[in-house]
Amino acid sequence: MKFENVLSDINGFGRFQIMIIVISFIGRFTLPCHFMLNNFIAVVPSHHCNLSTLDDGGVFRNLTLQQRLAVGIPLLEDGTPSSCQMFAEPQYHLLLNSSNITDLPTVPCQNGWVYDNTTFKSTLATEWDLVCGKRGENKATATIFFIGVMFGAMTFGSLSDRFGRRIMLLVSYILGITFAVASAFSTSFVMFAVLRFFTGFGITGIVIVSTVLNVEWVDIEHRKLVGVIDSMSWTFGNTVFPAIAYFVTDWRWLTISVTLPLILATLTWRWMPESARWLIANGKLEQAQSYLQKCAKMNRTKDSTHTLKTEVLSHIIVTEKRDRAYSYLDLVRTPKMRKLALRTGIVWFCVATAYYGISFNITGFGLNIYLTQLTYALIELPAKLSVYYLLDKIGRRRTEAGSLLLVGLCLAINIVIPKDMSVIRTVVAVIGKGCSAASFATIVLYSSELYPTVVRQNGMGYNSFMARLGVAMAPLILLLDEVWQDLPQAVLCAAAVLGAIVARTLSETRNRCLPETIEDIEEQW
Repeated sequence: MKFENVLSDINGFGRFQIMIIVISFIGRFTLPCHFMLNNFIAVVPSHHCNLSTLDDGGVFRNLTLQQRLAVGIPLLEDGTPSSCQMFAEPQYHLLLNSSNITDLPTVPCQNGWVYDNTTFKSTLATEWDLVCGKRGENKATATIFFIGVMFGAMTFGSLSDRFGRRIMLLVSYILGITFAVASAFSTSFVMFAVLRFFTGFGITGIVIVSTVLNVEWVDIEHRKLVGVIDSMSWTFGNTVFPAIAYFVTDWRWLTISVTLPLILATLTWRWMPESARWLIANGKLEQAQSYLQKCAKMNRTKDSTHTLKTEVLSHIIVTEKRDRAYSYLDLVRTPKMRKLALRTGIVWFCVATAYYGISFNITGFGLNIYLTQLTYALIELPAKLSVYYLLDKIGRRRTEAGSLLLVGLCLAINIVIPKDMSVIRTVVAVIGKGCSAASFATIVLYSSELYPTVVRQNGMGYNSFMARLGVAMAPLILLLDEVWQDLPQAVLCAAAVLGAIVARTLSETRNRCLPETIEDIEEQW
C-alpha cells in the first residue's frame, strides 16, 4: 500500500493542504527580500573626500560648495570628480584655469567622505566608510550571507530528516528572526558580517523544509500546483521588496522590515502539521494517524478513516529499517542513489549559476534601482505560469531540459548580436531571465519528487548547497570579461547546456507516486 492511497481517501488537496500552503507562503515571503537585500543596503552612493582638512580659515571657508570641490578634488579622465583622492592643498588657481591638473599632488581622503543621501539615508558603505580601499569588504557581505546559506542548507536538510520537518521549520524561523534583527543593531562591520552569515544559515531552513512539507502532504495531481505556488511566493516577495526599500531608506530599518513577516510565520507555526510521510517512515504511526485524522476532519472525509488504522499505516513502508537515522552518506551508499545525487547536484549548480549570472548581468533598461528590481521580478511571472502548464503537458524532465536549453540559446545569441543593438540584446536577455526562472521553479519540485521520503530533506539540503555554490560562482564568472568581453556569456551558456544534458538523464516523475525508501530508487530506475 502506498501513502498516495491514504491521501486519496482523505482528499489529497483540501482545506488542510491549503492551510499548509498559506502558512508556508507567509514564511517564504521574506526569503527573496533577504537574498536581494544587499542590492539596497550595500549601495555605494555618490561620494567625495571630506575637505575640512583644507579649510585654512580664510579664502576656502568663503567659497561655495562647487568652488570648494573644484579646488579640492581632482577630476578623472572622464571629467567626473574623484571619489578617493583630494589635493594636498587647495588649488585656487583652478578657479581661473583648470586645464592642467595632471601634475598637481594628490593624497587619499584624509578625513573620511561626504555622501549623497538623497536616495539612501544610510547604507553599509556610509555607515562604516566601505568605499575606495574598502570596497571589497562591502561586496563581501553578499558572499558571506550565501556562505551561511550553503552551510544552513546542509545542516537543516540533515536535521529535518532526523528530527522532523515541523520542529526544524520553527528553529529556522527563530534563528532567522534573532540573527537578522541582531544584525540591524551591529556596531561594527565585523559584527554585521558574522551576524549576516548566521542569518543566511538560519533562514535557509525555511525554503527547503517548507517545500518538502508542502509536497509530502498533497496528492500526485496537485504536486505541480504546489510547486508553482511555492515558486510564486519568491516572485511575490521580489515584487513587493522594491516598494518596501523605496519607503525604508535606512539599512537598519530595512533589515528589520523584511524580517517582520517571520514573526507572523512563527505565530502561525502552531497550525503547521508534521509530515505524515516522515512519521510513518520513522515508525511513529500513532502521531501520523493523529495528523491524518485531522486532515480527514478538515477535508470533511471522516467516512474514510478506516484506512487510517495503525495496522494499515504500518504496511506503507516495510522494506527498510525505520528506526535508524539517515544522513548524507545515504545519498551515496547505493549505486542508483549515488547517480541521482550526482545528476541533481549538477543540474542545481547549473541552474543557479545561469539564473544569478543573468540576474546580475541584465543591463540596458535605463531604470532606477527600484524599477530595475521590480522588472526583474515581473519577468518571472509569465515564465512560472507557463511552467504550471508544461509540467503535466510535457513532463518535468522535458520542461527542465527545455528551459535550460533556451537559456543557453539566449546567451549564445547575445554573444553574436552587435553591442550597439542594445534594445535587441536587452529583449533576448529578458527572455533568458524568464527561462532561467522557469528552470529554477521546475527543479525545486522535480527534485523533491525524485528523492525518497527517508532522505528527501537530506537530498534537498545537498541540492540547495550545490545551488548556493553556483550563486557564489556567478559574480566570479562575470569578472571574466577582463579576459574576453563575451567570456562570461560563453561560460554561462555552457553551464546552461550542461544542465540541460544532465537533466535529460533523470527519470520522469509525472503522475508517479513519491518514492518512500532508498530501495524504491534502486528498484525503479
